[in-house]
Amino acid sequence: MPFAPPDPPLSDEVVTLRPWREGDAGAVAEACRDAEIVRWLDQVPQPYTRADARDYIAATAQNWRDGTAASFAVTDAATGAVLGSISIHWMDAEEAVGEVGYWVAPGTRGRGVASRALRLVARWATGEGSVERLQLRADVNNAASRRVAEKAGFHEEGVLRSIRFSSKHGRRVDFAIYSILPGEIE
Repeated sequence: MPFAPPDPPLSDEVVTLRPWREGDAGAVAEACRDAEIVRWLDQVPQPYTRADARDYIAATAQNWRDGTAASFAVTDAATGAVLGSISIHWMDAEEAVGEVGYWVAPGTRGRGVASRALRLVARWATGEGSVERLQLRADVNNAASRRVAEKAGFHEEGVLRSIRFSSKHGRRVDFAIYSILPGEIE
């Protein structure tokens, strides 16, 4: 069940989700230097360069071609400015289980951008994307990310205790796990 980019892009007239473009590299590089993004995402190299951003964008394009992941730039519907990122990848393609992750740039936090993007991508994934279970994991200490999941209608299922070691935090990390199923999206 490969992912294919939606045409037209997903939008609620406040945010638009579209595949990443080469011209987005500057916005990605700037956002991925933000202390909060660095704090919660272990896989973001530091310092984060434009070359890292170009590599990320190229990888997302390859994932679309392979059908293994769906990565979107979250943009302002009116201006086209990049506000954040949201991606779905297959956890288990045979069982139609996907996992979503997201971040928003510092200047856009607190405006509902992430929860809007999460609702849009969840509707699409459980519809056209053929996902039967969409889940997300958030560090139990990441209150903002957990609020986004709850505002978007995801159900908290519990805590995955000591699920991995975070070299950035120097500790084992507990993740709260959330999910949403087809028909549960507002």
